[in-house]
Amino acid sequence: MGHRRKTASFKGIIIASVILIVLACLAIGAIIIKNSKENSAPTSASVEAPDYDNADKWSEGIVTYNNQKYRYNNSIRTYLFMGIDKDEPVQKAEDGISGGQADALFLIVVDKAHSKLSLISIHRNLMTSVKMYNREGEYVGDAELQICLQHGYGDGERLSCQRTADCVSNLFYGIPINGYVSLNMGGIGLLNDALGGVELTVMQDLNVPSRNVQLTEGETKVLNGDEAYVYVRSRDTTQFDSASDRLDRQEQYLNKMIPTMLKKMRRASSAASIYGASEDYIYSNIDYNRLADEISDITYDPSEGIREVPGEVVMGEQLEEFYADDDGLYQLILDVFYDKVS
Repeated sequence: MGHRRKTASFKGIIIASVILIVLACLAIGAIIIKNSKENSAPTSASVEAPDYDNADKWSEGIVTYNNQKYRYNNSIRTYLFMGIDKDEPVQKAEDGISGGQADALFLIVVDKAHSKLSLISIHRNLMTSVKMYNREGEYVGDAELQICLQHGYGDGERLSCQRTADCVSNLFYGIPINGYVSLNMGGIGLLNDALGGVELTVMQDLNVPSRNVQLTEGETKVLNGDEAYVYVRSRDTTQFDSASDRLDRQEQYLNKMIPTMLKKMRRASSAASIYGASEDYIYSNIDYNRLADEISDITYDPSEGIREVPGEVVMGEQLEEFYADDDGLYQLILDVFYDKVS
């Protein structure tokens, strides 16, 4: 592996709340399938389930790094989840450059061998090779751009998602991605309300009159849909790297939302209601039947935290840019996708 730039470890900026929301949607879809004992009827947002088995042969043999030997874990399945900066339900883009930016990018890694699930966040501003297209959808070349832009070069549906999945796979040196799901951010409030709201202590004053939201630092309350939307999305873009404050709120929301979600998901009717609230905002190619089998014995411990692609944010000529630490990224890949060999 070549090393592009060595930097200090930096706390990746992601929309952590979306991780839980998408996890909930996937798990809910799996639960519905299990409880109803249906076979393979895809949802309206499900297309072209990928070939899982070819990914097993991605890497063979032993890798040695820093005097430690590793072997690729063939029991892993990896899914890409994207939070798209659109408030409306999923619909085909008007041209080849209006697919919407991926404000949240993260991998969910299902490890059957060790019965665990790992989350990896990818900074939306990470600089990498992005394939560009014109309004007519014709390929015009590659450029080093923020990774969030790749989703915009597409149709807002399959093309945007697949191109982003390919871009992320390339970033991870070809790690196979077995499926993807995107969530238009307008669905966050609906999911929050379907759960009955999320109670937390407000970390920061937030005032958004257009949504009739006024949150005061220190108050404890159950967030309604509009409040949840503002809490996980708003930030002061005039401040450099203002997403750090937003990340703190998102992680808090995530941790408070988990127990609420788990309670609701114990009942098939509640699971179906939660999934129905967000279905129009989701686009996916995941085989839910297979996913149901894969996650049946999987556990997730939020206290272990979210793994992040390490790096640093700098101010570019016009926009903030995140540069990955290649050594750290390489070690992250080995830690998550490989097993140590004695």
